[in-house]
Amino acid sequence: MPAAVPATDTTQLLPTPTPDGVEGWVDTHLADLAGPSPVPRHPTVRGGQRAADAALAAFDVRGYASSRNEVWPPQRQGASGLSPWIRHGMLTLRRVWDHVAGGPTRDVAKLRDELLWQSYARHTYARFGADLARPLRAQPPPVDPDGQATAWDREMVCMDLAVGWLEEGWVPNQARMWLASDWTVRHRARWQDGEDRFFRHLLDGSRAANRVGWQWTVGTATRSRYGFSRWQVERRAPGLCERCPLQQRCPVQHRPDTPQEGRWLPQRDPRVAGGTDMAGPATAELTADPEVVWLTAESLGDDDPAHGRGLGRVRARVLLMRLVLLAAAGAAAYYVITRCAPDPRTWPAQAQEDVARLKANLAEAVAAGKRAAARRER
Repeated sequence: MPAAVPATDTTQLLPTPTPDGVEGWVDTHLADLAGPSPVPRHPTVRGGQRAADAALAAFDVRGYASSRNEVWPPQRQGASGLSPWIRHGMLTLRRVWDHVAGGPTRDVAKLRDELLWQSYARHTYARFGADLARPLRAQPPPVDPDGQATAWDREMVCMDLAVGWLEEGWVPNQARMWLASDWTVRHRARWQDGEDRFFRHLLDGSRAANRVGWQWTVGTATRSRYGFSRWQVERRAPGLCERCPLQQRCPVQHRPDTPQEGRWLPQRDPRVAGGTDMAGPATAELTADPEVVWLTAESLGDDDPAHGRGLGRVRARVLLMRLVLLAAAGAAAYYVITRCAPDPRTWPAQAQEDVARLKANLAEAVAAGKRAAARRER
C-alpha cells in the first residue's frame, strides 16, 4: 500500500496594510467581495463600535413617523440612518428600542415597528435559510428575459438618484421600494437578481431584511404588489420630476400594467405557518465549552454573545480574533468587513486607541482563561 502523501497547507495570509495604504489594500485584495475596483467609500458612514455608539447617541426619534419615507431633498429624510450598525450587530435591536423610550408616542411606535420588522426578517431567515430566495406565499410576476436591461433607466432622475445611492451603500426605504418595484413589477426582471444587487452594495444589506423586503414589494410575501409610479416621486421627492429630462414623457407616469395581485402558490412551504418546533430553541443552548467561536458579519458588536462572555478560555480566543480584526491592521479589516472605510486622515489615531483597548481586553481574557483552566484542573 503506498504511503500517504502529506497534505499541503495552501493557506495564504494577506499582507498587513500600512496606515496610509488601507484603501489600496482593500481594492487589491477584497474588491471581488465589495464590488468593482476602486471600491466606493460612503461619504458619511464609518465602521466601528464607537461610530455606532455615537450615531445612536445623536439620534432623536422626534419626527420620525412623518419623515422616514421622505426621499428628496436630503434634508427632508427622516430615516434613523442606524441600519448599517444594526445589520452588523454593533447596535442591537433591544438597545435601539430602549434608546427611544420616552419620545413622542407616534414616533416611538413607528421606529419600534421597524425594529420588529427587522426581528421578523431575522427569524424568517433563520427558519428558511437560502430557501428564502423562493416565493413565500404567492407567485411573482412572469419573468421577461429583457427586463433587467430596461429596468432602472438612469435617464430618469429618480432612478439615477436611487441607483447612485445604492452604489454608495445606503438608500432611503422609500427609494428601495421604487427600485424593487421598477425592477420586477414594472419590468418583470427576476426579483432575486435585483435583491443580489442590493446585497452586494448596501452597507446594511442582509439576506434576511433584503429578501423579506423584496418579497413584500413584488408580492410574493403577501400577494399584493407595490406599483411604483410618478405620483410617489412627486409625493416623497417634491421638485425632483421638474429636473427630469423625461418629465413630459415619464416612463412611470402610470402604474405598471402588471396585475396588482399575484396568484397564491398552489402549495405553500409548511415553514410559512409552522409552529415553534420549526423555529429552533427559544434561547441559546450551550452544550459544551467551545474551543473556537466564529465571528460573522452579524456579530461584530461589543455586546454580541459570540464574543464568549463567561466562557472561560474561549473568551481569550474570541478576543484574539477581534484583535486580529480590529488592531493588527490598524482596524482596517474591521472596516472592510462592514464596508465602511474610515477617513484616512483620522483612522491611525483610532487604530492606536483600539489597539490599547483591545490589548487590555486581551490581557483580561487571558487571565480569565487561566483561571477557568485552573478550575477545570481542580
